[in-house]
Amino acid sequence: MYRLQQLGHTAYLVGGSVRDLLLGRRPKDFDIGTSALPHDIKRAFRNCWIIGRRFRLAHVKFGTKTIEVATFRRQIQLEAAEENAAEQLNGNGDDASGDAKPLPPMAPPSRDLLIERDNQYGTPEEDAFRRDFTINGLFYDPAERTVIDYVGGIEDLRAGAVRSIGDPVMRFQEDPVRMLRAIVMSERLEFKLDALVIEALDKIGPHIRHAAPARLLEEYYKILRSGAAERVFSGLARASLIEHISPEMEEGLSEEFFESLSRLDAYRLRFDTAPETLTNTILLGSLLVPLGMLDQAHRRYGIQQQYYPALGRLPLPRKDVERLTHLLSLQPRLSDLDAPARAQQSLVHRGVFRDALTWFEIYGDHPAAARHWHALRNETPPPQSPNGNYAGGQGHDHDDQRRRRRRRRRRSYRTMLQQ
Repeated sequence: MYRLQQLGHTAYLVGGSVRDLLLGRRPKDFDIGTSALPHDIKRAFRNCWIIGRRFRLAHVKFGTKTIEVATFRRQIQLEAAEENAAEQLNGNGDDASGDAKPLPPMAPPSRDLLIERDNQYGTPEEDAFRRDFTINGLFYDPAERTVIDYVGGIEDLRAGAVRSIGDPVMRFQEDPVRMLRAIVMSERLEFKLDALVIEALDKIGPHIRHAAPARLLEEYYKILRSGAAERVFSGLARASLIEHISPEMEEGLSEEFFESLSRLDAYRLRFDTAPETLTNTILLGSLLVPLGMLDQAHRRYGIQQQYYPALGRLPLPRKDVERLTHLLSLQPRLSDLDAPARAQQSLVHRGVFRDALTWFEIYGDHPAAARHWHALRNETPPPQSPNGNYAGGQGHDHDDQRRRRRRRRRRSYRTMLQQ
Protein backbone atom coordinates (compact mmCIF):
# COMPACT_ATOMS: atom_id res chain seq x y z
CA MET A 1 0.00 0.00 0.00
CA TYR A 2 2.80 2.41 0.87
CA ARG A 3 4.62 1.75 -2.38
CA LEU A 4 1.49 2.45 -4.42
CA GLN A 5 0.89 5.64 -2.44
CA GLN A 6 4.50 6.76 -2.99
CA LEU A 7 3.90 6.38 -6.73
CA GLY A 8 0.95 8.78 -6.50
CA HIS A 9 -1.89 6.24 -6.36
CA THR A 10 -4.63 5.79 -3.78
CA ALA A 11 -4.35 2.42 -2.01
CA TYR A 12 -6.57 1.01 0.76
CA LEU A 13 -6.92 -2.26 2.59
CA VAL A 14 -10.40 -3.46 1.57
CA GLY A 15 -13.06 -6.09 2.12
CA GLY A 16 -13.12 -8.99 4.53
CA SER A 17 -9.73 -8.29 6.10
CA VAL A 18 -10.92 -4.91 7.42
CA ARG A 19 -14.11 -6.55 8.71
CA ASP A 20 -12.18 -9.30 10.52
CA LEU A 21 -9.67 -6.90 12.07
CA LEU A 22 -12.48 -4.73 13.44
CA LEU A 23 -14.10 -7.86 14.91
CA GLY A 24 -10.83 -8.96 16.50
CA ARG A 25 -10.55 -11.98 14.19
CA ARG A 26 -7.49 -13.12 12.26
CA PRO A 27 -7.95 -12.42 8.51
CA LYS A 28 -7.22 -15.36 6.23
CA ASP A 29 -5.92 -13.03 3.51
CA PHE A 30 -5.53 -9.37 2.64
CA ASP A 31 -6.91 -7.55 -0.40
CA ILE A 32 -5.88 -4.12 -1.66
CA GLY A 33 -8.03 -1.62 -3.57
CA THR A 34 -6.22 1.04 -5.56
CA SER A 35 -6.64 3.74 -8.19
CA ALA A 36 -3.67 2.25 -10.08
CA LEU A 37 -4.55 0.36 -13.26
CA PRO A 38 -3.41 -3.27 -13.60
CA HIS A 39 -0.44 -2.39 -15.83
CA ASP A 40 0.62 0.29 -13.30
CA ILE A 41 0.57 -2.29 -10.52
CA LYS A 42 2.64 -4.70 -12.61
CA ARG A 43 5.17 -1.94 -13.27
CA ALA A 44 5.43 -1.21 -9.53
CA PHE A 45 6.07 -4.85 -8.50
CA ARG A 46 8.22 -7.23 -10.47
CA ASN A 47 6.72 -10.15 -8.45
CA CYS A 48 3.27 -9.41 -9.94
CA TRP A 49 0.98 -11.33 -12.29
CA ILE A 50 -2.17 -10.05 -13.99
CA ILE A 51 -5.05 -12.55 -13.93
CA GLY A 52 -8.75 -12.65 -14.72
CA ARG A 53 -10.98 -12.04 -17.71
CA ARG A 54 -14.27 -10.93 -16.12
CA PHE A 55 -12.30 -8.47 -13.99
CA ARG A 56 -8.56 -7.90 -14.29
CA LEU A 57 -6.70 -8.38 -11.02
CA ALA A 58 -3.07 -8.18 -9.97
CA HIS A 59 -1.58 -10.89 -7.75
CA VAL A 60 1.55 -9.74 -5.93
CA LYS A 61 3.49 -12.60 -4.35
CA PHE A 62 5.59 -12.28 -1.21
CA GLY A 63 7.10 -15.68 -0.43
CA THR A 64 4.20 -18.12 -0.06
CA LYS A 65 1.63 -15.32 0.38
CA THR A 66 -0.34 -13.71 -2.42
CA ILE A 67 -1.82 -10.21 -2.09
CA GLU A 68 -4.75 -9.51 -4.40
CA VAL A 69 -4.67 -5.95 -5.75
CA ALA A 70 -7.73 -4.68 -7.63
CA THR A 71 -8.39 -1.37 -9.33
CA PHE A 72 -11.48 0.46 -8.00
CA ARG A 73 -14.53 -0.46 -10.11
CA ARG A 74 -17.28 1.86 -11.18
CA GLN A 75 -21.02 1.25 -11.23
CA ILE A 76 -22.27 -0.01 -14.59
CA GLN A 77 -25.72 0.83 -15.96
CA LEU A 78 -27.25 1.09 -12.50
CA GLU A 79 -30.57 2.54 -13.61
CA ALA A 80 -31.03 0.00 -16.43
CA ALA A 81 -30.17 -2.86 -14.11
CA GLU A 82 -32.67 -1.72 -11.48
CA GLU A 83 -35.42 -1.42 -14.10
CA ASN A 84 -34.60 -4.89 -15.39
CA ALA A 85 -34.74 -6.35 -11.88
CA ALA A 86 -38.19 -4.81 -11.35
CA GLU A 87 -39.42 -6.23 -14.67
CA GLN A 88 -38.19 -9.71 -13.78
CA LEU A 89 -39.91 -9.62 -10.41
CA ASN A 90 -43.22 -8.36 -11.84
CA GLY A 91 -43.26 -10.44 -15.01
CA ASN A 92 -45.28 -8.64 -17.70
CA GLY A 93 -47.04 -6.52 -15.08
CA ASP A 94 -49.21 -6.89 -12.01
CA ASP A 95 -52.11 -9.30 -11.98
CA ALA A 96 -55.71 -8.36 -11.28
CA SER A 97 -55.19 -8.36 -7.52
CA GLY A 98 -52.37 -5.86 -7.83
CA ASP A 99 -49.77 -8.26 -6.38
CA ALA A 100 -46.44 -8.69 -8.11
CA LYS A 101 -46.02 -11.97 -9.95
CA PRO A 102 -43.28 -14.21 -8.48
CA LEU A 103 -40.09 -14.89 -10.42
CA PRO A 104 -40.23 -18.23 -12.29
CA PRO A 105 -38.16 -20.87 -10.40
CA MET A 106 -35.53 -21.30 -13.10
CA ALA A 107 -35.76 -18.09 -15.14
CA PRO A 108 -32.20 -17.26 -16.17
CA PRO A 109 -30.71 -14.01 -14.90
CA SER A 110 -31.07 -11.05 -17.23
CA ARG A 111 -28.08 -10.45 -19.47
CA ASP A 112 -28.15 -6.86 -18.20
CA LEU A 113 -27.77 -8.06 -14.63
CA LEU A 114 -25.35 -10.98 -14.88
CA ILE A 115 -21.90 -9.37 -14.91
CA GLU A 116 -19.69 -11.11 -17.45
CA ARG A 117 -17.02 -8.45 -17.97
CA ASP A 118 -16.19 -5.72 -15.49
CA ASN A 119 -13.05 -3.86 -16.53
CA GLN A 120 -14.43 -0.34 -16.09
CA TYR A 121 -12.72 1.58 -13.32
CA GLY A 122 -13.94 4.29 -10.96
CA THR A 123 -13.53 5.97 -7.56
CA PRO A 124 -13.26 4.37 -4.09
CA GLU A 125 -16.86 5.40 -3.33
CA GLU A 126 -18.16 3.80 -6.55
CA ASP A 127 -16.16 0.67 -5.74
CA ALA A 128 -17.66 0.48 -2.24
CA PHE A 129 -21.19 0.52 -3.66
CA ARG A 130 -20.26 -2.27 -6.10
CA ARG A 131 -19.43 -4.66 -3.24
CA ASP A 132 -21.84 -7.31 -2.01
CA PHE A 133 -22.51 -6.62 1.69
CA THR A 134 -22.05 -3.56 3.87
CA ILE A 135 -19.66 -5.29 6.28
CA ASN A 136 -17.43 -6.08 3.27
CA GLY A 137 -17.54 -2.49 1.96
CA LEU A 138 -15.12 -0.99 4.51
CA PHE A 139 -11.74 0.51 3.54
CA TYR A 140 -8.68 1.19 5.70
CA ASP A 141 -6.35 4.07 4.76
CA PRO A 142 -2.84 3.36 6.14
CA ALA A 143 -1.67 6.94 5.52
CA GLU A 144 -4.40 8.51 7.67
CA ARG A 145 -4.90 5.41 9.88
CA THR A 146 -8.65 5.66 9.43
CA VAL A 147 -11.49 3.36 8.39
CA ILE A 148 -13.55 4.72 5.48
CA ASP A 149 -17.22 3.70 5.47
CA TYR A 150 -19.40 4.75 2.52
CA VAL A 151 -22.10 2.09 3.00
CA GLY A 152 -22.91 1.89 6.73
CA GLY A 153 -20.76 -1.17 7.38
CA ILE A 154 -19.60 -0.03 10.85
CA GLU A 155 -23.19 0.24 12.05
CA ASP A 156 -24.01 -3.25 10.72
CA LEU A 157 -20.89 -4.68 12.37
CA ARG A 158 -22.06 -3.30 15.71
CA ALA A 159 -25.58 -4.63 15.09
CA GLY A 160 -24.30 -8.02 13.91
CA ALA A 161 -26.24 -7.87 10.63
CA VAL A 162 -25.54 -9.11 7.08
CA ARG A 163 -27.13 -6.50 4.82
CA SER A 164 -26.84 -6.16 1.05
CA ILE A 165 -25.50 -3.01 -0.57
CA GLY A 166 -28.44 -2.03 -2.75
CA ASP A 167 -31.35 -4.23 -3.72
CA PRO A 168 -30.39 -7.85 -2.84
CA VAL A 169 -32.56 -9.28 -5.64
CA MET A 170 -30.55 -7.32 -8.22
CA ARG A 171 -27.20 -7.99 -6.52
CA PHE A 172 -27.84 -11.74 -6.28
CA GLN A 173 -28.75 -11.87 -9.96
CA GLU A 174 -25.53 -10.04 -10.85
CA ASP A 175 -23.60 -12.83 -9.11
CA PRO A 176 -25.63 -15.78 -7.74
CA VAL A 177 -22.69 -16.93 -5.57
CA ARG A 178 -23.48 -13.97 -3.29
CA MET A 179 -26.46 -15.92 -1.97
CA LEU A 180 -24.11 -18.63 -0.74
CA ARG A 181 -21.76 -16.06 0.79
CA ALA A 182 -24.61 -14.39 2.68
CA ILE A 183 -25.30 -17.66 4.51
CA VAL A 184 -21.59 -18.33 5.04
CA MET A 185 -20.99 -14.94 6.68
CA SER A 186 -24.12 -15.18 8.78
CA GLU A 187 -23.13 -18.57 10.19
CA ARG A 188 -19.39 -17.98 10.55
CA LEU A 189 -19.75 -14.61 12.26
CA GLU A 190 -23.02 -15.57 14.02
CA PHE A 191 -24.71 -12.51 12.49
CA LYS A 192 -28.39 -12.25 11.57
CA LEU A 193 -29.53 -11.90 7.97
CA ASP A 194 -31.28 -8.68 7.00
CA ALA A 195 -35.00 -9.13 6.26
CA LEU A 196 -34.55 -8.03 2.62
CA VAL A 197 -31.76 -10.60 2.15
CA ILE A 198 -34.00 -13.37 3.52
CA GLU A 199 -36.82 -12.27 1.19
CA ALA A 200 -34.46 -12.26 -1.81
CA LEU A 201 -33.19 -15.76 -0.96
CA ASP A 202 -36.76 -17.03 -0.90
CA LYS A 203 -37.60 -15.39 -4.24
CA ILE A 204 -34.58 -16.24 -6.36
CA GLY A 205 -32.81 -19.05 -4.48
CA PRO A 206 -33.02 -21.38 -7.53
CA HIS A 207 -30.83 -18.91 -9.46
CA ILE A 208 -27.82 -20.33 -7.60
CA ARG A 209 -27.86 -23.00 -10.34
CA HIS A 210 -26.68 -20.38 -12.83
CA ALA A 211 -23.36 -19.91 -11.01
CA ALA A 212 -20.30 -21.58 -12.56
CA PRO A 213 -19.83 -25.09 -11.07
CA ALA A 214 -16.09 -24.48 -10.57
CA ARG A 215 -16.83 -21.41 -8.42
CA LEU A 216 -19.41 -23.27 -6.35
CA LEU A 217 -16.99 -26.15 -5.73
CA GLU A 218 -14.32 -23.64 -4.67
CA GLU A 219 -16.84 -22.09 -2.23
CA TYR A 220 -17.46 -25.57 -0.79
CA TYR A 221 -13.72 -25.96 -0.22
CA LYS A 222 -13.57 -22.59 1.54
CA ILE A 223 -16.46 -23.55 3.80
CA LEU A 224 -14.87 -26.87 4.69
CA ARG A 225 -11.56 -25.15 5.55
CA SER A 226 -13.22 -22.46 7.67
CA GLY A 227 -13.69 -24.37 10.92
CA ALA A 228 -17.45 -23.69 10.79
CA ALA A 229 -18.51 -26.20 8.15
CA GLU A 230 -21.16 -27.86 10.33
CA ARG A 231 -22.96 -24.57 11.03
CA VAL A 232 -22.64 -23.28 7.46
CA PHE A 233 -24.00 -26.40 5.75
CA SER A 234 -26.85 -26.47 8.26
CA GLY A 235 -27.61 -22.85 7.34
CA LEU A 236 -27.45 -23.62 3.61
CA ALA A 237 -29.93 -26.45 4.13
CA ARG A 238 -32.34 -24.18 6.03
CA ALA A 239 -32.11 -21.60 3.22
CA SER A 240 -32.87 -24.38 0.66
CA LEU A 241 -29.72 -23.59 -1.35
CA ILE A 242 -28.13 -27.05 -1.12
CA GLU A 243 -31.03 -28.68 -2.94
CA HIS A 244 -30.38 -26.45 -5.97
CA ILE A 245 -26.62 -27.19 -6.02
CA SER A 246 -26.27 -30.74 -4.69
CA PRO A 247 -29.56 -32.64 -4.33
CA GLU A 248 -27.68 -35.73 -3.07
CA MET A 249 -26.49 -33.76 -0.06
CA GLU A 250 -29.97 -32.44 0.66
CA GLU A 251 -31.26 -36.02 0.78
CA GLY A 252 -28.37 -37.25 2.93
CA LEU A 253 -28.24 -34.59 5.67
CA SER A 254 -28.11 -37.12 8.47
CA GLU A 255 -26.50 -37.25 11.90
CA GLU A 256 -23.55 -39.04 10.34
CA PHE A 257 -23.08 -36.23 7.81
CA PHE A 258 -22.98 -33.48 10.44
CA GLU A 259 -20.78 -35.61 12.70
CA SER A 260 -18.28 -35.82 9.84
CA LEU A 261 -18.27 -32.02 9.49
CA SER A 262 -18.00 -31.58 13.26
CA ARG A 263 -14.84 -33.72 13.34
CA LEU A 264 -13.40 -31.79 10.40
CA ASP A 265 -14.08 -28.48 12.22
CA ALA A 266 -12.43 -29.79 15.41
CA TYR A 267 -9.28 -30.68 13.45
CA ARG A 268 -9.20 -27.31 11.67
CA LEU A 269 -9.59 -25.33 14.92
CA ARG A 270 -6.40 -26.88 16.28
CA PHE A 271 -4.51 -24.50 13.95
CA ASP A 272 -4.47 -20.71 13.62
CA THR A 273 -4.91 -20.95 9.85
CA ALA A 274 -6.00 -23.76 7.57
CA PRO A 275 -3.13 -26.32 7.51
CA GLU A 276 -1.67 -27.72 4.29
CA THR A 277 -2.82 -31.18 5.37
CA LEU A 278 -6.45 -30.20 4.65
CA THR A 279 -6.17 -31.01 0.96
CA ASN A 280 -9.09 -31.06 -1.46
CA THR A 281 -9.05 -34.87 -1.24
CA ILE A 282 -9.69 -34.80 2.51
CA LEU A 283 -12.39 -32.14 2.13
CA LEU A 284 -14.24 -34.09 -0.56
CA GLY A 285 -14.06 -37.23 1.56
CA SER A 286 -15.70 -35.45 4.48
CA LEU A 287 -18.76 -35.00 2.22
CA LEU A 288 -18.76 -38.16 0.08
CA VAL A 289 -18.07 -40.80 2.75
CA PRO A 290 -20.93 -39.95 5.16
CA LEU A 291 -23.28 -39.67 2.18
CA GLY A 292 -22.28 -43.22 1.20
CA MET A 293 -21.59 -42.13 -2.36
CA LEU A 294 -18.34 -44.07 -2.76
CA ASP A 295 -19.88 -47.30 -1.39
CA GLN A 296 -22.87 -46.98 -3.71
CA ALA A 297 -20.60 -46.40 -6.70
CA HIS A 298 -18.43 -49.43 -5.92
CA ARG A 299 -21.41 -51.75 -5.40
CA ARG A 300 -23.16 -50.60 -8.55
CA TYR A 301 -20.32 -50.05 -10.98
CA GLY A 302 -17.22 -51.61 -9.48
CA ILE A 303 -14.01 -49.66 -8.91
CA GLN A 304 -12.51 -50.96 -12.16
CA GLN A 305 -15.16 -49.13 -14.18
CA GLN A 306 -13.83 -45.80 -12.91
CA TYR A 307 -17.17 -44.36 -11.89
CA TYR A 308 -16.69 -40.90 -10.41
CA PRO A 309 -19.50 -39.35 -8.37
CA ALA A 310 -20.68 -35.78 -8.72
CA LEU A 311 -22.36 -33.50 -6.22
CA GLY A 312 -25.31 -32.40 -8.31
CA ARG A 313 -23.99 -29.86 -10.78
CA LEU A 314 -20.48 -30.08 -9.36
CA PRO A 315 -18.27 -32.58 -11.22
CA LEU A 316 -15.55 -33.80 -8.88
CA PRO A 317 -11.89 -34.00 -9.98
CA ARG A 318 -11.01 -37.57 -10.95
CA LYS A 319 -7.58 -37.46 -9.33
CA ASP A 320 -9.06 -36.45 -5.96
CA VAL A 321 -11.66 -39.24 -6.01
CA GLU A 322 -8.98 -41.81 -6.93
CA ARG A 323 -6.72 -40.52 -4.17
CA LEU A 324 -9.59 -40.66 -1.69
CA THR A 325 -10.29 -44.29 -2.59
CA HIS A 326 -6.59 -45.09 -2.13
CA LEU A 327 -6.23 -43.42 1.28
CA LEU A 328 -9.40 -45.12 2.56
CA SER A 329 -7.93 -48.50 1.61
CA LEU A 330 -4.91 -47.76 3.84
CA GLN A 331 -6.91 -47.04 7.02
CA PRO A 332 -6.87 -50.67 8.33
CA ARG A 333 -3.07 -50.76 7.94
CA LEU A 334 -2.70 -47.58 9.99
CA SER A 335 -4.58 -49.26 12.85
CA ASP A 336 -2.21 -52.27 12.79
CA LEU A 337 0.77 -51.31 14.95
CA ASP A 338 1.93 -54.96 15.13
CA ALA A 339 2.96 -54.99 11.47
CA PRO A 340 6.68 -55.63 10.76
CA ALA A 341 8.92 -52.56 10.90
CA ARG A 342 9.83 -52.92 7.24
CA ALA A 343 6.14 -52.93 6.23
CA GLN A 344 5.50 -49.83 8.34
CA GLN A 345 8.40 -47.96 6.75
CA SER A 346 7.17 -48.97 3.30
CA LEU A 347 3.75 -47.54 4.17
CA VAL A 348 5.28 -44.25 5.34
CA HIS A 349 6.87 -43.75 1.93
CA ARG A 350 3.64 -44.14 0.01
CA GLY A 351 2.75 -40.99 -1.95
CA VAL A 352 -0.71 -40.87 -0.38
CA PHE A 353 0.52 -41.48 3.19
CA ARG A 354 0.19 -37.87 4.42
CA ASP A 355 -3.43 -37.65 3.32
CA ALA A 356 -4.14 -41.11 4.76
CA LEU A 357 -2.66 -40.07 8.11
CA THR A 358 -4.65 -36.83 8.17
CA TRP A 359 -7.86 -38.80 7.56
CA PHE A 360 -6.83 -41.23 10.30
CA GLU A 361 -6.31 -38.32 12.73
CA ILE A 362 -9.72 -36.84 11.98
CA TYR A 363 -11.83 -39.99 11.78
CA GLY A 364 -9.68 -42.84 13.17
CA ASP A 365 -10.48 -42.59 16.91
CA HIS A 366 -6.96 -43.89 17.65
CA PRO A 367 -4.77 -40.96 18.84
CA ALA A 368 -1.96 -43.23 20.11
CA ALA A 369 -1.62 -44.85 16.67
CA ALA A 370 -1.65 -41.42 14.99
CA ARG A 371 1.21 -40.27 17.25
CA HIS A 372 3.13 -43.45 16.40
CA TRP A 373 2.87 -42.81 12.66
CA HIS A 374 3.83 -39.14 13.04
CA ALA A 375 6.94 -40.15 15.00
CA LEU A 376 7.84 -42.81 12.46
CA ARG A 377 7.36 -40.38 9.57
CA ASN A 378 9.67 -37.81 11.22
CA GLU A 379 12.36 -40.37 12.07
CA THR A 380 12.45 -42.36 8.82
CA PRO A 381 14.82 -40.93 6.16
CA PRO A 382 13.74 -40.90 2.52
CA PRO A 383 14.31 -44.20 0.65
CA GLN A 384 17.70 -44.64 -0.99
CA SER A 385 18.42 -45.72 -4.54
CA PRO A 386 20.80 -48.67 -5.19
CA ASN A 387 23.79 -46.36 -5.72
CA GLY A 388 23.38 -44.91 -2.23
CA ASN A 389 21.77 -41.59 -3.19
CA TYR A 390 18.40 -40.48 -1.85
CA ALA A 391 15.57 -41.25 -4.22
CA GLY A 392 14.37 -38.18 -6.03
CA GLY A 393 17.64 -36.32 -5.48
CA GLN A 394 21.18 -36.32 -6.88
CA GLY A 395 24.29 -37.30 -4.99
CA HIS A 396 27.37 -35.09 -4.86
CA ASP A 397 30.02 -37.80 -4.51
CA HIS A 398 31.64 -38.50 -7.89
CA ASP A 399 32.58 -42.04 -6.81
CA ASP A 400 28.90 -42.89 -6.34
CA GLN A 401 27.75 -41.41 -9.63
CA ARG A 402 27.60 -43.40 -12.81
CA ARG A 403 30.14 -41.98 -15.20
CA ARG A 404 29.30 -41.83 -18.86
CA ARG A 405 31.98 -42.98 -21.27
CA ARG A 406 32.97 -40.08 -23.41
CA ARG A 407 32.51 -40.94 -27.02
CA ARG A 408 35.69 -40.55 -29.02
CA ARG A 409 35.29 -38.06 -31.82
CA ARG A 410 35.94 -39.45 -35.24
CA ARG A 411 38.55 -37.62 -37.30
CA SER A 412 37.46 -36.42 -40.69
CA TYR A 413 39.07 -37.76 -43.89
CA ARG A 414 40.49 -34.30 -44.70
CA THR A 415 42.20 -34.11 -41.29
CA MET A 416 43.79 -37.51 -41.83
CA LEU A 417 45.20 -36.42 -45.23
CA GLN A 418 46.63 -33.23 -43.73
CA GLN A 419 48.40 -35.26 -41.06
